[in-house]
Amino acid sequence: MKNPKNNLRNAHYVWINFKNQQLQNLPWDRKNRTNKTKEFLVMAHININFAYSIFTIKIRNIMSKGFFNVPNPVNEPVFGYAPGSPERQLLQDAIKAARNEEIDVPMYIGGEEVRTEKKVAMRPPHDHKHILGYYNQGSKEHVSTAIDAALSAKAEWEELSWEQRASIFLKAADLIAGPWRYKLNAATMLGQSKNAFQAEIDAACEIVDFLRFNVQYMTEIYSQQPPVSPRGVWNRVEQRPLEGFVFALTPFNFTAIAGNLPTSVAMMGNVVVWKPSNTQIYSANVLMQIFREAGLPDGVINLVYVSGPEAGDVIFKHPDFAGIHFTGSTGVFQDIWKTIGENIHRYKTYPRIVGETGGKDFILIHPSAVVDVSATALTRGAFEYQGQKCSAASRAYIPKSLWAKIKDRMVADLASFKMGGTEDFGNFVNAVIDEKSFDKLAGYIDRAKESEDVEIIAGGSYDKSVGYFIEPTILAAKKADYVTMCEELFGPVLTIYVYEDKDWEQTLELVDQTSIYALTGAVIAQDRYAIDQASKALRNAAGNFYINDKCTGAVVGQQPFGGARGSGTNDKAGSMINLLRWVSPRTIKETFDPPKDYRYPFLG
Repeated sequence: MKNPKNNLRNAHYVWINFKNQQLQNLPWDRKNRTNKTKEFLVMAHININFAYSIFTIKIRNIMSKGFFNVPNPVNEPVFGYAPGSPERQLLQDAIKAARNEEIDVPMYIGGEEVRTEKKVAMRPPHDHKHILGYYNQGSKEHVSTAIDAALSAKAEWEELSWEQRASIFLKAADLIAGPWRYKLNAATMLGQSKNAFQAEIDAACEIVDFLRFNVQYMTEIYSQQPPVSPRGVWNRVEQRPLEGFVFALTPFNFTAIAGNLPTSVAMMGNVVVWKPSNTQIYSANVLMQIFREAGLPDGVINLVYVSGPEAGDVIFKHPDFAGIHFTGSTGVFQDIWKTIGENIHRYKTYPRIVGETGGKDFILIHPSAVVDVSATALTRGAFEYQGQKCSAASRAYIPKSLWAKIKDRMVADLASFKMGGTEDFGNFVNAVIDEKSFDKLAGYIDRAKESEDVEIIAGGSYDKSVGYFIEPTILAAKKADYVTMCEELFGPVLTIYVYEDKDWEQTLELVDQTSIYALTGAVIAQDRYAIDQASKALRNAAGNFYINDKCTGAVVGQQPFGGARGSGTNDKAGSMINLLRWVSPRTIKETFDPPKDYRYPFLG
């Protein structure tokens, strides 16, 4: 990629070239200057060895001024990929092309594509013998280089007018919605084992929504100004980028989150070092290609593939560390927070710490609930994307009066599931992300088989000979504090506790107190008093609370996402709240006729 610094200068500078006699004959009086010099204005680079004497005038910001309205954001339509549809064929073609090519994925540091001698294979979780390509693993030195590249790009990036920054990300959104849609979806399906629908709502629609709505939120933030400026005074606020660089540490499970964490920060004028999950590098590479095609200047976002401890050892000791944008496990986030605290004396400013972490998300069913609504919410909420959404239902509370009917419906639904690779569009369930996750989930299932405190209602099988396949599993716990009711599993295992109908109020307390997390939850009921009671009793149990729906599927611009307690800082991705964390306001007061004597009237 060409150096954007040169492009910017070419756009902002007007060079006036003429011979000595032209300079001497030019009348420089105020009245005639503009008209007389028009004929000499040309866009050109200066050659200091040019045969004639050259006079230059540097003119910055030669553009129309105005208060700009950005395009009104709307949620990107979800393609259906039905048999015979054109989008289905285009996606299948993209999958085939990706499987037929082994790619070499570089790190992106400054304007360079960086490769190393250490190559790591990228494999589909559902077909782990197949190699999609190799990424180049970096080291601490690459992290340091990425920080230097970010800081070198910082001054020019934050001085770029906001509408120019907005244009880059709006263009990226249109590229994803258009020509890059199928390549990015295919990369997500193969690299992260998502079926066509799950990839579409993530890698196409959600990332497009993040980019478009965040631009709108950015303008709303900039427009927030002091409501009062008394006579003789002008009060105003500017939103400055943070001093230093921001570290974006992103997860495997959503391509959209991987793209949003660095871009939301950069959009506000910051520079970023981005480390994706190793199991998401395949689609992260496609995202970076899109950002570069959209015109993102070199060094604004730097993509590195290093181990977490190596990255942290460099980043969290750097004096210019200004913040972290994180999605991942609660344990890792708590370690990061502790490390930042231990190094707080090193930093030029107090870092912004923004994180969305784990969840033990619940669905609570009231005796007045509709059976089919309840069963569908449980099935979709627990088993879409193999239960690997931060918001996935992993514990449920069902009244005894409805349990038999809901159980029968769910068992029938699970029996209809097809499980296999993402290339077969008939498969509802695919593989979990890697062998480590597979082994963890298989261990919980094995222990459930041996326990007297739980019964396996459906599923319970697993196989990693071809891919990391865990059969969707329903457990019925006899004790409300059975281990899988409390601990985060992050897989297709749902544990159910059946309560006596008369114990509704006690069950509300149970839901609220069982888990350290508070990310998502849902209540299913027809009784409006019960809905109101649950909404109040569970106010702090979930940052995203759903009524008569599954506990997954937050949409940008509709349901800002995030939770508290052990689930994170609740800074609500997909909202203005999140973007405010990446700016530092400066209040400016200008007095037009300032006092000229220190004495106040009361002094006489």
